[in-house]
Amino acid sequence: MLEFLNPLRDMNLISVTVRVLLAVLCGGLVGLEREYKRRPAGFRTHILICLGAAMTTLTGQYLVLVMHYNTDMGRLGAQVVAGIGFIGAGCIIVTRHRRVKGLTTAAGMWTTAIVGLSCGAGFYEGAVIVTALVLMAEMLFFRVEYQMIRSRAREITLYVEYTRGTVLDEVIRCLRDAGAKITDMEMTRSQEKEHHDCAIFSLQVNRKVAYDEMMFNLSKLDNVVTAQEL
Repeated sequence: MLEFLNPLRDMNLISVTVRVLLAVLCGGLVGLEREYKRRPAGFRTHILICLGAAMTTLTGQYLVLVMHYNTDMGRLGAQVVAGIGFIGAGCIIVTRHRRVKGLTTAAGMWTTAIVGLSCGAGFYEGAVIVTALVLMAEMLFFRVEYQMIRSRAREITLYVEYTRGTVLDEVIRCLRDAGAKITDMEMTRSQEKEHHDCAIFSLQVNRKVAYDEMMFNLSKLDNVVTAQEL
């Protein structure tokens, strides 16, 4: 612990002000990154979550240290850990292509709430360090993950939507010509003329496959409406 911060760990007006301002700063930094990437929960949402969590901890401390109530000062904060799950669930969606989105944002919101609890408790060092690590994970580590995935053999799920059944043979031929191995295929045929048929492929793609070129060739096939990785 940093000893020069010890006066700010007491329950007084200056300490409370520093804690809530630090919560606004930490939540705002994480929220700015999410806002920049146009995620559902952005700048203001993360600030409010972090600030609310900080005030929850401060309220628990106030009840015990100032009001001298016979209660557990950590009880209110414990409810934040569980309650933030309801907000996080609102960020997680399953697209019509069965792709799950929003998990990183939900996890970031949960972590931001924990940072807020740390700010409210006066654990300044932990709040600052975790905020820096969260930003590093969201801004730097995802690039490392992407490069690792691109550099090694991997399995991908490919969604292809098309207007007539005969083009499916051309799609399969295009995938095999690119060197991708089809391990599974699921087709859905629409009974209505205005809707398109679709197929979902499970592929094994090695690093020698020109992925971008393969996707480009698929999109250029006649009667292929869309081709995208899930």
